[in-house]
Amino acid sequence: MTGADDKDRAHDRRSTIKVGMISLGCAKNLVDGEVMLGHLEAGGIRVTADAGEADVVVVNTCGFVTDAKAESIESILEIVEAKKAGRVRRLVVSGCMAQAYASQLKNEIPEIDAFIGLDELESIAAAVRGELDNHIPDQHGAVRLYDHTNPHLLSTSGYAYLKVAEGCGNPCSFCHIPAMRGDFRSRRLGDLVAEARRLEAAGVRELVLIAQDTTRYGEDLGIDRGLYRLVKALLDETDLPWIRFLYAYPATLDEGLFELMAANDRFVSYLDIPLQHANRKVLKAMRRGGDARSYAALIDRARAMVPEIALRTTFIVGFPGEEEPEFRELMDFVEATRFDHLGVFSYSWQEENPGSELGDPVPEEVKTERRARVLEQQQAVSLATNRTLLGRTLPAMVVGPLAEMELLTEGRLKRQAPEIDGRLLINDGVARPGSMIEVEITEAHPYDLVGTLVRVLQEPAEGSRMLPVIG
Repeated sequence: MTGADDKDRAHDRRSTIKVGMISLGCAKNLVDGEVMLGHLEAGGIRVTADAGEADVVVVNTCGFVTDAKAESIESILEIVEAKKAGRVRRLVVSGCMAQAYASQLKNEIPEIDAFIGLDELESIAAAVRGELDNHIPDQHGAVRLYDHTNPHLLSTSGYAYLKVAEGCGNPCSFCHIPAMRGDFRSRRLGDLVAEARRLEAAGVRELVLIAQDTTRYGEDLGIDRGLYRLVKALLDETDLPWIRFLYAYPATLDEGLFELMAANDRFVSYLDIPLQHANRKVLKAMRRGGDARSYAALIDRARAMVPEIALRTTFIVGFPGEEEPEFRELMDFVEATRFDHLGVFSYSWQEENPGSELGDPVPEEVKTERRARVLEQQQAVSLATNRTLLGRTLPAMVVGPLAEMELLTEGRLKRQAPEIDGRLLINDGVARPGSMIEVEITEAHPYDLVGTLVRVLQEPAEGSRMLPVIG
């Protein structure tokens, strides 16, 4: 047998490996997972969405808050058990926890075969094949920035996330993402347009721009009004029906974006602006600017320029220094502002956080009770808002058969961002996933809407390459 024959047989064995991925955490982490899936496929390794047939499982972890860490560890341990039972051959861990805690994880869970840090996504095939078993990623903040030349296997249907920047330079005391993902660094505008074109050619109908601080895009490159210029370029150089952005930071939000929304209906009238709180004392402890008055003024201007704009925000309750008066101010702000979509998190103390010295003085039961109060108040607001849509015929995108009831079709209105907002349930009429349609709204609920398909505006292109991840 020749050396060439040995190499051919080794290649055949590698090509029969089936890899599944459990991707946890935010959309930014999901994009990293999609890049890794692309490198696996480019390396001749089969990718599967069926956990039962995977020989190797990659757990793409999140390390943002305590609950996310716990979920990541739970997923890792589930695969450890599958490995012990002989159902899985290898376990690879990637994502934020691999970047920050690989050494500790290796000591505590020796069944993990390999780690992939945030700066080495292209090494995933080597990790899967068993070539990085003694490798520990650099445990400092990431520094690299991938570009459109990286292979990219989509895990979404009809829409795709475009990560416009990596890292973060904001000093928020509740967040240690900068320590893991490094300083803020923007991708080149031409690089982003090239990737958007590639995604459009793959059948994507909605592009969702994301970063840790999307509104700061281009600042480090010396680009004036970076996000505005990027959106304008994407509108001019693609035919994507919907373009939206997530994660606006109040201090860096260019209000010219509202003018662009009003002028071009392809730039979705939607603002996701995580405010975190409304009380100035709490915001100061969070190391964030603004207060209820300045936030209300910004939102009033947005609504004046874009009357149909949908507003989403997130808040943290139970932060150190939040007593009942501070919480009451937050409740009053939520009631007065009437957000369309709202998320609430209980403060998660972690010793890695820049503000860990503040401690965790608010009892967990108080955090839980406050979170429930905000959500209960918001539920009534959301229901009233959704009822104003009854009888209207609106553009929508088809997601696919509803997971829990396949006789219904799931879709989204422009006012509903993927994964984080309510759903549109279509109970009369069928269209292919990724289709752009019009629906008449017939029922309104606190989170979801029900509608009837009126007509199909545009069907997805044939041959688009989408593959759901396991988790």
